[in-house]
Amino acid sequence: MQQDLIARAEAWLAEDPDGDTRRELRELVDSGDLDALAERFSGTLQFGTAGLRGELGAGPMRMNRSVVIRAAAGLAAYLKATGQGGGLVVIGYDARHKSADFARDTAAVMTGAGLRAAVLPRPLPTPLLAFAIRHLGAVAGVEVTASHNPPRDNGYKVYLGDGSQIVPPMDGGIAAEIDAVGPLDSVPRPEDGWEILGDEVLTAYLERTDTVLSAGSPRTALVVHTALHGVGTEMLNAAFARAGFPAPVPVAEQAEPDPDFPTVAFPNPEEPGAMDLAFATARRAAPDIVIANDPDADRCAVAVPDADAQSGWRMLRGDEVGALLAAHLVNKGATGTSGVFAESIVSSSLLGRIAEAAGVGYEETLTGFKWIARVEGLRYGYEEALGYCVDPDGVRDKDGITAALLVAELASELKEQGRGLADLLDDLALAHGLHATDQLSARVKDLSLITRAMDRLRDHPPTVLAGLTVTSAEDLSAGASGLPPTDGLRYHLDGAYRARVIVRPSGTEPKLKCYLEAVIPVATAADLPSARTVGTELLTSLKRDLAEAAGI
Repeated sequence: MQQDLIARAEAWLAEDPDGDTRRELRELVDSGDLDALAERFSGTLQFGTAGLRGELGAGPMRMNRSVVIRAAAGLAAYLKATGQGGGLVVIGYDARHKSADFARDTAAVMTGAGLRAAVLPRPLPTPLLAFAIRHLGAVAGVEVTASHNPPRDNGYKVYLGDGSQIVPPMDGGIAAEIDAVGPLDSVPRPEDGWEILGDEVLTAYLERTDTVLSAGSPRTALVVHTALHGVGTEMLNAAFARAGFPAPVPVAEQAEPDPDFPTVAFPNPEEPGAMDLAFATARRAAPDIVIANDPDADRCAVAVPDADAQSGWRMLRGDEVGALLAAHLVNKGATGTSGVFAESIVSSSLLGRIAEAAGVGYEETLTGFKWIARVEGLRYGYEEALGYCVDPDGVRDKDGITAALLVAELASELKEQGRGLADLLDDLALAHGLHATDQLSARVKDLSLITRAMDRLRDHPPTVLAGLTVTSAEDLSAGASGLPPTDGLRYHLDGAYRARVIVRPSGTEPKLKCYLEAVIPVATAADLPSARTVGTELLTSLKRDLAEAAGI
Protein backbone atom coordinates (compact mmCIF):
# COMPACT_ATOMS: atom_id res chain seq x y z
CA MET A 1 0.00 0.00 0.00
CA GLN A 2 2.69 2.49 1.04
CA GLN A 3 4.98 1.57 -1.83
CA ASP A 4 2.11 1.76 -4.32
CA LEU A 5 1.15 5.20 -3.04
CA ILE A 6 4.71 6.48 -3.33
CA ALA A 7 5.02 4.98 -6.80
CA ARG A 8 1.87 6.73 -8.00
CA ALA A 9 3.09 10.02 -6.57
CA GLU A 10 6.47 9.63 -8.27
CA ALA A 11 4.77 8.84 -11.59
CA TRP A 12 2.65 11.96 -11.22
CA LEU A 13 5.72 14.03 -10.43
CA ALA A 14 7.48 12.79 -13.55
CA GLU A 15 4.90 14.34 -15.87
CA ASP A 16 3.61 17.32 -13.82
CA PRO A 17 4.23 20.50 -15.88
CA ASP A 18 3.74 22.89 -12.94
CA GLY A 19 6.68 23.78 -10.70
CA ASP A 20 4.38 24.78 -7.83
CA THR A 21 2.59 21.45 -7.58
CA ARG A 22 5.81 19.51 -8.20
CA ARG A 23 7.39 21.19 -5.18
CA GLU A 24 4.28 20.54 -3.09
CA LEU A 25 4.20 16.87 -3.99
CA ARG A 26 7.95 16.39 -3.61
CA GLU A 27 7.76 17.75 -0.05
CA LEU A 28 4.94 15.35 0.80
CA VAL A 29 6.83 12.38 -0.62
CA ASP A 30 10.11 13.29 1.03
CA SER A 31 8.43 13.90 4.40
CA GLY A 32 6.54 10.62 4.19
CA ASP A 33 3.16 12.30 4.73
CA LEU A 34 1.12 9.27 3.72
CA ASP A 35 -2.21 10.69 4.89
CA ALA A 36 -1.84 13.73 2.64
CA LEU A 37 -0.71 11.56 -0.26
CA ALA A 38 -3.60 9.15 0.22
CA GLU A 39 -6.04 12.04 0.17
CA ARG A 40 -4.63 13.33 -3.12
CA PHE A 41 -4.38 9.90 -4.76
CA SER A 42 -7.53 8.22 -3.43
CA GLY A 43 -9.20 8.54 -6.84
CA THR A 44 -9.69 11.22 -9.49
CA LEU A 45 -11.84 14.33 -9.66
CA GLN A 46 -14.96 13.24 -11.49
CA PHE A 47 -16.04 15.15 -14.56
CA GLY A 48 -19.81 15.71 -14.53
CA THR A 49 -22.49 18.21 -15.49
CA ALA A 50 -20.72 20.82 -13.33
CA GLY A 51 -17.47 20.00 -15.14
CA LEU A 52 -14.68 19.87 -12.58
CA ARG A 53 -14.37 21.68 -9.29
CA GLY A 54 -12.07 21.11 -6.36
CA GLU A 55 -9.23 22.28 -4.17
CA LEU A 56 -6.02 23.42 -5.86
CA GLY A 57 -3.00 21.19 -5.32
CA ALA A 58 -1.05 18.22 -6.60
CA GLY A 59 -2.52 14.86 -7.53
CA PRO A 60 -5.58 13.51 -9.35
CA MET A 61 -7.98 14.54 -6.56
CA ARG A 62 -6.98 18.20 -6.85
CA MET A 63 -7.37 20.93 -9.45
CA ASN A 64 -4.04 21.39 -11.21
CA ARG A 65 -2.53 21.73 -14.67
CA SER A 66 -2.19 17.98 -15.17
CA VAL A 67 -5.89 17.42 -14.44
CA VAL A 68 -6.88 20.36 -16.65
CA ILE A 69 -4.74 19.20 -19.58
CA ARG A 70 -6.40 15.79 -19.43
CA ALA A 71 -9.85 17.39 -19.24
CA ALA A 72 -9.08 19.59 -22.23
CA ALA A 73 -7.75 16.63 -24.21
CA GLY A 74 -10.89 14.65 -23.40
CA LEU A 75 -13.12 17.53 -24.48
CA ALA A 76 -11.16 17.92 -27.71
CA ALA A 77 -11.49 14.19 -28.43
CA TYR A 78 -15.23 14.34 -27.75
CA LEU A 79 -15.68 17.30 -30.11
CA LYS A 80 -13.75 15.51 -32.85
CA ALA A 81 -15.70 12.29 -32.30
CA THR A 82 -18.98 14.19 -32.67
CA GLY A 83 -17.97 15.85 -35.95
CA GLN A 84 -16.90 19.22 -34.58
CA GLY A 85 -13.15 18.79 -34.91
CA GLY A 86 -12.55 21.91 -36.99
CA GLY A 87 -14.66 24.20 -34.83
CA LEU A 88 -13.87 27.11 -32.55
CA VAL A 89 -13.55 26.71 -28.77
CA VAL A 90 -13.78 29.92 -26.72
CA ILE A 91 -12.05 30.00 -23.35
CA GLY A 92 -12.72 32.38 -20.47
CA TYR A 93 -11.32 32.58 -16.97
CA ASP A 94 -11.75 34.41 -13.68
CA ALA A 95 -9.11 35.89 -11.37
CA ARG A 96 -8.59 32.90 -9.08
CA HIS A 97 -5.22 31.29 -8.48
CA LYS A 98 -4.10 29.31 -11.57
CA SER A 99 -7.09 30.36 -13.69
CA ALA A 100 -4.95 32.02 -16.38
CA ASP A 101 -2.65 28.97 -16.48
CA PHE A 102 -5.59 26.60 -16.88
CA ALA A 103 -7.03 28.76 -19.68
CA ARG A 104 -3.69 28.81 -21.54
CA ASP A 105 -3.28 25.04 -21.18
CA THR A 106 -6.78 24.54 -22.58
CA ALA A 107 -6.02 26.76 -25.57
CA ALA A 108 -2.79 24.85 -26.22
CA VAL A 109 -4.50 21.46 -26.08
CA MET A 110 -7.33 22.57 -28.39
CA THR A 111 -4.84 23.98 -30.87
CA GLY A 112 -2.73 20.83 -30.71
CA ALA A 113 -5.84 18.74 -31.40
CA GLY A 114 -6.60 20.68 -34.57
CA LEU A 115 -9.41 22.84 -33.23
CA ARG A 116 -9.39 26.62 -33.30
CA ALA A 117 -9.07 28.26 -29.90
CA ALA A 118 -9.78 31.82 -28.77
CA VAL A 119 -9.18 33.14 -25.26
CA LEU A 120 -10.98 36.11 -23.72
CA PRO A 121 -8.57 39.02 -23.22
CA ARG A 122 -8.40 39.04 -19.41
CA PRO A 123 -10.27 37.77 -16.33
CA LEU A 124 -13.93 38.52 -17.05
CA PRO A 125 -17.41 37.50 -15.85
CA THR A 126 -18.61 34.04 -16.81
CA PRO A 127 -21.60 35.51 -18.74
CA LEU A 128 -19.08 36.98 -21.21
CA LEU A 129 -17.96 33.47 -22.08
CA ALA A 130 -21.54 32.23 -22.49
CA PHE A 131 -22.24 35.24 -24.72
CA ALA A 132 -19.06 34.81 -26.77
CA ILE A 133 -19.90 31.21 -27.65
CA ARG A 134 -23.12 32.24 -29.38
CA HIS A 135 -21.74 35.52 -30.71
CA LEU A 136 -18.73 33.88 -32.38
CA GLY A 137 -20.47 30.67 -33.47
CA ALA A 138 -18.22 28.42 -31.42
CA VAL A 139 -18.76 24.68 -31.06
CA ALA A 140 -17.86 24.77 -27.37
CA GLY A 141 -16.63 26.96 -24.56
CA VAL A 142 -14.66 26.50 -21.36
CA GLU A 143 -14.83 28.77 -18.32
CA VAL A 144 -12.16 28.40 -15.66
CA THR A 145 -13.89 29.41 -12.43
CA ALA A 146 -14.98 28.11 -9.06
CA SER A 147 -17.71 30.74 -8.80
CA HIS A 148 -18.28 31.53 -5.11
CA ASN A 149 -16.28 28.63 -3.65
CA PRO A 150 -13.52 29.24 -1.08
CA PRO A 151 -10.17 30.75 -2.22
CA ARG A 152 -8.41 27.38 -2.29
CA ASP A 153 -10.74 26.04 -5.02
CA ASN A 154 -10.90 26.30 -8.78
CA GLY A 155 -13.06 24.73 -11.45
CA TYR A 156 -13.59 23.94 -15.10
CA LYS A 157 -17.02 24.51 -16.62
CA VAL A 158 -17.86 23.29 -20.14
CA TYR A 159 -20.44 24.71 -22.55
CA LEU A 160 -21.41 23.42 -25.97
CA GLY A 161 -22.28 25.42 -29.06
CA ASP A 162 -25.72 26.65 -28.02
CA GLY A 163 -24.07 28.57 -25.18
CA SER A 164 -25.56 26.44 -22.41
CA GLN A 165 -23.76 24.11 -20.01
CA ILE A 166 -23.44 20.41 -20.71
CA VAL A 167 -26.05 17.92 -19.50
CA PRO A 168 -26.20 14.11 -19.66
CA PRO A 169 -25.23 12.20 -21.71
CA MET A 170 -22.68 14.75 -22.94
CA ASP A 171 -20.88 14.77 -19.60
CA GLY A 172 -20.50 11.00 -19.70
CA GLY A 173 -19.15 11.11 -23.24
CA ILE A 174 -16.55 13.71 -22.30
CA ALA A 175 -15.65 11.85 -19.09
CA ALA A 176 -15.03 8.66 -21.09
CA GLU A 177 -12.69 10.52 -23.43
CA ILE A 178 -10.84 12.01 -20.45
CA ASP A 179 -10.35 8.51 -19.01
CA ALA A 180 -8.87 7.41 -22.34
CA VAL A 181 -6.17 10.10 -22.40
CA GLY A 182 -2.70 8.58 -22.20
CA PRO A 183 0.47 10.07 -20.71
CA LEU A 184 0.61 13.87 -20.70
CA ASP A 185 3.54 13.91 -23.08
CA SER A 186 1.25 12.28 -25.64
CA VAL A 187 -1.04 15.35 -25.61
CA PRO A 188 0.23 17.92 -28.16
CA ARG A 189 0.55 21.37 -26.55
CA PRO A 190 2.05 23.93 -28.92
CA GLU A 191 3.43 27.19 -27.57
CA ASP A 192 1.14 29.34 -29.73
CA GLY A 193 -1.42 29.19 -32.52
CA TRP A 194 -4.53 30.34 -30.66
CA GLU A 195 -6.19 33.76 -30.71
CA ILE A 196 -6.36 36.21 -27.85
CA LEU A 197 -9.63 38.04 -28.39
CA GLY A 198 -9.76 41.83 -28.26
CA ASP A 199 -12.34 44.04 -26.61
CA GLU A 200 -14.70 43.67 -29.58
CA VAL A 201 -16.54 40.81 -27.90
CA LEU A 202 -16.89 42.90 -24.72
CA THR A 203 -18.32 45.78 -26.75
CA ALA A 204 -20.80 43.45 -28.46
CA TYR A 205 -21.90 42.13 -25.07
CA LEU A 206 -22.35 45.64 -23.66
CA GLU A 207 -24.36 46.70 -26.69
CA ARG A 208 -26.66 43.77 -26.02
CA THR A 209 -27.15 44.61 -22.33
CA ASP A 210 -29.21 47.65 -23.35
CA THR A 211 -31.87 45.40 -24.80
CA VAL A 212 -33.03 44.17 -21.38
CA LEU A 213 -34.22 47.71 -20.57
CA SER A 214 -37.28 49.50 -21.93
CA ALA A 215 -36.66 52.52 -24.13
CA GLY A 216 -37.18 55.69 -22.15
CA SER A 217 -37.48 53.93 -18.79
CA PRO A 218 -36.29 55.84 -15.71
CA ARG A 219 -32.62 55.29 -14.81
CA THR A 220 -32.39 57.13 -11.49
CA ALA A 221 -31.67 54.43 -8.90
CA LEU A 222 -28.41 54.85 -7.00
CA VAL A 223 -26.67 51.55 -6.34
CA VAL A 224 -23.90 50.48 -3.98
CA HIS A 225 -22.06 47.62 -5.66
CA THR A 226 -19.63 44.99 -4.44
CA ALA A 227 -17.77 42.54 -6.65
CA LEU A 228 -16.64 40.53 -3.59
CA HIS A 229 -13.04 40.62 -4.87
CA GLY A 230 -14.19 39.13 -8.17
CA VAL A 231 -14.29 40.25 -11.78
CA GLY A 232 -17.65 42.05 -11.88
CA THR A 233 -16.69 45.70 -11.33
CA GLU A 234 -15.46 46.60 -14.83
CA MET A 235 -18.39 45.19 -16.78
CA LEU A 236 -21.10 46.27 -14.35
CA ASN A 237 -19.81 49.85 -14.29
CA ALA A 238 -19.59 49.90 -18.08
CA ALA A 239 -23.12 48.53 -18.46
CA PHE A 240 -24.56 51.04 -15.98
CA ALA A 241 -22.76 53.94 -17.68
CA ARG A 242 -23.95 52.87 -21.11
CA ALA A 243 -27.54 52.60 -19.85
CA GLY A 244 -27.44 56.04 -18.23
CA PHE A 245 -27.72 55.07 -14.57
CA PRO A 246 -25.80 56.96 -11.88
CA ALA A 247 -22.34 55.49 -11.41
CA PRO A 248 -22.55 52.69 -8.84
CA VAL A 249 -20.83 53.44 -5.54
CA PRO A 250 -18.14 50.77 -5.12
CA VAL A 251 -17.32 48.89 -1.97
CA ALA A 252 -13.71 49.98 -2.30
CA GLU A 253 -12.21 47.15 -0.25
CA GLN A 254 -13.81 44.53 -2.54
CA ALA A 255 -13.90 46.24 -5.96
CA GLU A 256 -10.72 44.79 -7.46
CA PRO A 257 -10.03 41.10 -8.15
CA ASP A 258 -8.12 39.34 -5.39
CA PRO A 259 -7.90 35.52 -5.45
CA ASP A 260 -7.37 35.41 -1.68
CA PHE A 261 -10.73 37.11 -0.95
CA PRO A 262 -9.23 38.76 2.15
CA THR A 263 -12.34 40.46 3.58
CA VAL A 264 -14.78 37.52 3.53
CA ALA A 265 -14.83 34.01 4.98
CA PHE A 266 -16.66 32.76 1.87
CA PRO A 267 -16.95 34.94 -1.27
CA ASN A 268 -20.68 34.33 -1.51
CA PRO A 269 -23.21 37.12 -0.81
CA GLU A 270 -25.49 34.54 0.85
CA GLU A 271 -22.90 33.72 3.54
CA PRO A 272 -23.03 35.48 6.93
CA GLY A 273 -20.76 38.52 7.04
CA ALA A 274 -20.08 38.68 3.31
CA MET A 275 -22.19 41.82 2.92
CA ASP A 276 -20.96 43.69 6.02
CA LEU A 277 -18.67 46.05 4.09
CA ALA A 278 -21.38 46.67 1.50
CA PHE A 279 -23.84 47.66 4.21
CA ALA A 280 -21.24 49.91 5.83
CA THR A 281 -20.74 51.64 2.48
CA ALA A 282 -24.50 51.92 2.05
CA ARG A 283 -24.91 53.64 5.41
CA ARG A 284 -22.53 56.33 4.16
CA ALA A 285 -23.80 56.60 0.57
CA ALA A 286 -27.57 56.21 1.20
CA PRO A 287 -28.32 54.37 -2.07
CA ASP A 288 -31.68 53.05 -3.18
CA ILE A 289 -30.45 49.46 -3.28
CA VAL A 290 -27.31 47.40 -2.75
CA ILE A 291 -26.20 44.95 -5.44
CA ALA A 292 -23.56 42.25 -5.05
CA ASN A 293 -22.07 39.96 -7.65
CA ASP A 294 -20.35 36.73 -6.77
CA PRO A 295 -16.68 36.44 -7.86
CA ASP A 296 -17.39 35.39 -11.47
CA ALA A 297 -20.39 37.77 -11.68
CA ASP A 298 -22.94 35.29 -12.95
CA ARG A 299 -25.03 35.76 -9.80
CA CYS A 300 -26.72 38.90 -8.52
CA ALA A 301 -27.71 39.60 -4.91
CA VAL A 302 -29.91 42.52 -3.85
CA ALA A 303 -30.45 44.26 -0.51
CA VAL A 304 -33.08 46.85 0.37
CA PRO A 305 -33.33 49.43 3.16
CA ASP A 306 -34.86 48.01 6.34
CA ALA A 307 -35.14 50.17 9.45
CA ASP A 308 -35.73 47.08 11.60
CA ALA A 309 -32.46 45.39 10.56
CA GLN A 310 -29.37 45.99 12.66
CA SER A 311 -27.36 47.00 9.59
CA GLY A 312 -30.20 49.09 8.18
CA TRP A 313 -30.38 46.74 5.19
CA ARG A 314 -32.05 43.43 4.41
CA MET A 315 -30.77 40.89 1.92
CA LEU A 316 -33.52 39.71 -0.39
CA ARG A 317 -33.72 36.00 -0.94
CA GLY A 318 -33.05 34.75 -4.42
CA ASP A 319 -36.70 33.72 -4.64
CA GLU A 320 -37.77 37.28 -3.84
CA VAL A 321 -35.56 38.77 -6.54
CA GLY A 322 -36.72 36.08 -8.95
CA ALA A 323 -40.36 37.03 -8.36
CA LEU A 324 -39.62 40.77 -8.60
CA LEU A 325 -37.90 40.39 -11.97
CA ALA A 326 -40.74 38.21 -13.28
CA ALA A 327 -43.34 40.77 -12.18
CA HIS A 328 -41.28 43.56 -13.75
CA LEU A 329 -41.05 41.73 -17.08
CA VAL A 330 -44.82 41.15 -17.03
CA ASN A 331 -45.63 44.73 -16.07
CA LYS A 332 -43.50 46.21 -18.83
CA GLY A 333 -44.93 43.87 -21.45
CA ALA A 334 -41.65 42.09 -22.13
CA THR A 335 -42.96 38.52 -22.04
CA GLY A 336 -44.32 38.29 -25.58
CA THR A 337 -47.02 35.86 -26.64
CA SER A 338 -44.99 32.66 -26.55
CA GLY A 339 -42.33 33.26 -23.93
CA VAL A 340 -41.85 30.79 -21.09
CA PHE A 341 -40.86 31.47 -17.49
CA ALA A 342 -38.73 28.67 -16.05
CA GLU A 343 -37.19 27.86 -12.71
CA SER A 344 -35.53 24.95 -10.96
CA ILE A 345 -37.67 22.71 -8.76
CA VAL A 346 -35.99 24.06 -5.62
CA SER A 347 -37.11 27.62 -6.35
CA SER A 348 -40.32 29.25 -5.12
CA SER A 349 -43.63 28.22 -6.65
CA LEU A 350 -44.54 31.92 -6.72
CA LEU A 351 -43.08 32.18 -10.23
CA GLY A 352 -45.71 29.74 -11.43
CA ARG A 353 -48.47 31.85 -9.89
CA ILE A 354 -47.13 35.00 -11.58
CA ALA A 355 -46.86 33.24 -14.93
CA GLU A 356 -50.36 31.78 -14.67
CA ALA A 357 -51.91 35.16 -13.84
CA ALA A 358 -50.10 36.77 -16.79
CA GLY A 359 -50.92 34.00 -19.25
CA VAL A 360 -47.24 33.19 -19.67
CA GLY A 361 -45.90 29.68 -20.17
CA TYR A 362 -44.22 28.08 -17.17
CA GLU A 363 -41.87 25.14 -16.72
CA GLU A 364 -39.94 23.53 -13.85
CA THR A 365 -36.54 21.93 -14.40
CA LEU A 366 -33.92 20.13 -12.39
CA THR A 367 -31.52 22.28 -10.39
CA GLY A 368 -29.01 24.32 -12.36
CA PHE A 369 -28.97 26.61 -15.35
CA LYS A 370 -27.73 23.76 -17.50
CA TRP A 371 -31.39 22.66 -17.38
CA ILE A 372 -33.16 26.01 -17.21
CA ALA A 373 -31.32 27.29 -20.29
CA ARG A 374 -32.62 24.39 -22.37
CA VAL A 375 -36.31 25.18 -21.89
CA GLU A 376 -37.88 25.74 -25.30
CA GLY A 377 -39.13 29.29 -25.78
CA LEU A 378 -37.38 30.52 -22.63
CA ARG A 379 -38.03 34.20 -21.93
CA TYR A 380 -36.87 34.33 -18.33
CA GLY A 381 -35.35 31.82 -15.96
CA TYR A 382 -34.12 31.90 -12.41
CA GLU A 383 -33.03 29.73 -9.51
CA GLU A 384 -33.06 30.56 -5.83
CA ALA A 385 -29.24 30.60 -5.60
CA LEU A 386 -29.19 34.19 -6.96
CA GLY A 387 -29.08 33.21 -10.64
CA TYR A 388 -31.19 35.04 -13.25
CA CYS A 389 -31.33 34.72 -17.04
CA VAL A 390 -33.04 37.82 -18.39
CA ASP A 391 -31.69 37.76 -21.97
CA PRO A 392 -31.67 34.11 -23.06
CA ASP A 393 -31.06 34.95 -26.72
CA GLY A 394 -27.80 36.65 -25.75
CA VAL A 395 -26.61 34.73 -22.70
CA ARG A 396 -28.05 31.24 -22.31
CA ASP A 397 -27.01 31.13 -18.68
CA LYS A 398 -27.36 33.17 -15.52
CA ASP A 399 -25.95 36.67 -15.86
CA GLY A 400 -25.33 38.93 -12.86
CA ILE A 401 -24.69 42.01 -15.01
CA THR A 402 -27.92 42.13 -17.01
CA ALA A 403 -29.89 41.04 -13.95
CA ALA A 404 -28.42 43.99 -12.04
CA LEU A 405 -29.49 46.35 -14.83
CA LEU A 406 -33.05 45.04 -14.73
CA VAL A 407 -33.19 45.33 -10.93
CA ALA A 408 -31.95 48.92 -11.18
CA GLU A 409 -34.60 49.73 -13.80
CA LEU A 410 -37.32 48.30 -11.54
CA ALA A 411 -35.98 50.22 -8.54
CA SER A 412 -35.98 53.42 -10.62
CA GLU A 413 -39.60 52.94 -11.71
CA LEU A 414 -40.71 52.28 -8.13
CA LYS A 415 -38.67 55.24 -6.89
CA GLU A 416 -40.63 57.55 -9.19
CA GLN A 417 -43.80 56.24 -7.52
CA GLY A 418 -42.38 56.83 -4.04
CA ARG A 419 -42.11 53.07 -3.50
CA GLY A 420 -39.40 50.42 -3.21
CA LEU A 421 -38.79 46.77 -3.98
CA ALA A 422 -40.26 45.75 -0.62
CA ASP A 423 -43.56 47.40 -1.58
CA LEU A 424 -43.77 45.35 -4.77
CA LEU A 425 -43.11 42.19 -2.74
CA ASP A 426 -46.11 43.15 -0.60
CA ASP A 427 -48.21 43.50 -3.76
CA LEU A 428 -47.20 40.01 -4.87
CA ALA A 429 -48.05 38.54 -1.46
CA LEU A 430 -51.50 40.12 -1.59
CA ALA A 431 -52.08 38.81 -5.10
CA HIS A 432 -50.71 35.29 -4.74
CA GLY A 433 -50.17 34.60 -1.03
CA LEU A 434 -46.99 35.00 0.97
CA HIS A 435 -44.46 32.48 -0.34
CA ALA A 436 -41.95 32.20 2.52
CA THR A 437 -38.77 30.31 1.67
CA ASP A 438 -35.65 29.27 3.52
CA GLN A 439 -32.87 26.71 3.34
CA LEU A 440 -31.33 24.19 5.71
CA SER A 441 -27.77 23.50 4.65
CA ALA A 442 -25.30 21.09 6.26
CA ARG A 443 -21.65 21.37 5.19
CA VAL A 444 -19.67 18.16 5.80
CA LYS A 445 -16.09 16.97 5.59
CA ASP A 446 -17.11 13.34 5.23
CA LEU A 447 -19.28 12.93 2.11
CA SER A 448 -20.62 9.63 3.44
CA LEU A 449 -22.67 11.66 5.93
CA ILE A 450 -24.70 13.05 3.02
CA THR A 451 -25.34 9.56 1.65
CA ARG A 452 -26.32 8.39 5.12
CA ALA A 453 -28.84 11.24 5.53
CA MET A 454 -30.42 10.55 2.13
CA ASP A 455 -30.63 6.81 2.90
CA ARG A 456 -32.24 7.55 6.26
CA LEU A 457 -34.94 9.70 4.65
CA ARG A 458 -35.57 7.09 1.98
CA ASP A 459 -35.81 4.25 4.50
CA HIS A 460 -37.91 6.20 6.99
CA PRO A 461 -39.77 8.96 5.10
CA PRO A 462 -41.35 11.57 7.37
CA THR A 463 -45.14 11.60 7.59
CA VAL A 464 -45.52 14.90 9.45
CA LEU A 465 -43.27 17.99 9.42
CA ALA A 466 -44.01 21.19 11.36
CA GLY A 467 -47.47 19.85 12.18
CA LEU A 468 -48.32 19.51 8.47
CA THR A 469 -49.15 16.17 6.90
CA VAL A 470 -46.83 14.91 4.17
CA THR A 471 -49.33 14.32 1.37
CA SER A 472 -46.79 13.14 -1.20
CA ALA A 473 -43.20 11.94 -1.05
CA GLU A 474 -41.31 11.65 -4.33
CA ASP A 475 -37.92 10.03 -4.83
CA LEU A 476 -36.49 12.09 -7.67
CA SER A 477 -33.85 9.45 -8.39
CA ALA A 478 -36.62 7.56 -10.17
CA GLY A 479 -37.65 10.64 -12.17
CA ALA A 480 -40.78 12.63 -11.39
CA SER A 481 -43.21 14.90 -13.24
CA GLY A 482 -41.38 14.28 -16.50
CA LEU A 483 -38.01 15.32 -15.04
CA PRO A 484 -34.82 13.31 -15.61
CA PRO A 485 -33.68 11.26 -12.61
CA THR A 486 -31.61 13.10 -10.00
CA ASP A 487 -30.53 12.39 -6.44
CA GLY A 488 -33.22 14.17 -4.47
CA LEU A 489 -36.41 13.88 -2.43
CA ARG A 490 -39.50 16.09 -2.66
CA TYR A 491 -42.29 16.33 -0.09
CA HIS A 492 -45.58 18.21 -0.40
CA LEU A 493 -47.34 19.06 2.85
CA ASP A 494 -50.84 20.25 3.69
CA GLY A 495 -52.84 21.20 6.74
CA ALA A 496 -53.38 24.67 8.13
CA TYR A 497 -51.02 25.84 5.37
CA ARG A 498 -49.37 24.37 2.30
CA ALA A 499 -45.64 23.68 2.24
CA ARG A 500 -42.98 21.98 0.17
CA VAL A 501 -39.59 20.49 1.04
CA ILE A 502 -36.83 19.31 -1.31
CA VAL A 503 -33.65 17.58 -0.10
CA ARG A 504 -30.62 17.03 -2.32
CA PRO A 505 -26.82 16.86 -2.20
CA SER A 506 -25.13 19.97 -3.60
CA GLY A 507 -23.61 19.48 -7.03
CA THR A 508 -20.69 21.83 -6.38
CA GLU A 509 -19.95 21.81 -2.64
CA PRO A 510 -19.77 19.18 0.15
CA LYS A 511 -23.25 20.07 1.42
CA LEU A 512 -26.65 18.52 1.99
CA LYS A 513 -29.19 21.16 0.98
CA CYS A 514 -32.84 21.30 2.02
CA TYR A 515 -35.14 23.82 0.35
CA LEU A 516 -38.24 24.88 2.27
CA GLU A 517 -41.35 26.80 1.22
CA ALA A 518 -44.55 27.66 3.08
CA VAL A 519 -47.47 29.49 1.49
CA ILE A 520 -49.56 31.74 3.75
CA PRO A 521 -52.79 33.27 2.40
CA VAL A 522 -53.02 37.07 2.81
CA ALA A 523 -56.38 38.84 2.63
CA THR A 524 -55.40 42.46 3.23
CA ALA A 525 -52.26 44.56 3.68
CA ALA A 526 -52.97 44.64 7.39
CA ASP A 527 -52.52 40.85 7.47
CA LEU A 528 -48.98 40.93 6.05
CA PRO A 529 -47.08 41.24 9.37
CA SER A 530 -48.89 38.30 10.94
CA ALA A 531 -48.49 36.25 7.75
CA ARG A 532 -44.73 36.85 7.85
CA THR A 533 -44.62 35.79 11.47
CA VAL A 534 -46.50 32.58 10.67
CA GLY A 535 -44.20 31.94 7.71
CA THR A 536 -41.08 32.39 9.81
CA GLU A 537 -42.40 30.08 12.53
CA LEU A 538 -43.37 27.41 10.00
CA LEU A 539 -39.98 27.49 8.32
CA THR A 540 -38.22 27.26 11.69
CA SER A 541 -40.31 24.22 12.59
CA LEU A 542 -39.68 22.63 9.20
CA LYS A 543 -35.92 23.06 9.68
CA ARG A 544 -36.04 21.48 13.12
CA ASP A 545 -38.19 18.51 12.15
CA LEU A 546 -36.35 17.86 8.88
CA ALA A 547 -32.94 17.99 10.58
CA GLU A 548 -34.18 15.38 13.05
CA ALA A 549 -35.64 13.20 10.31
CA ALA A 550 -32.39 13.34 8.29
CA GLY A 551 -30.12 12.96 11.31
CA ILE A 552 -28.13 16.11 10.54
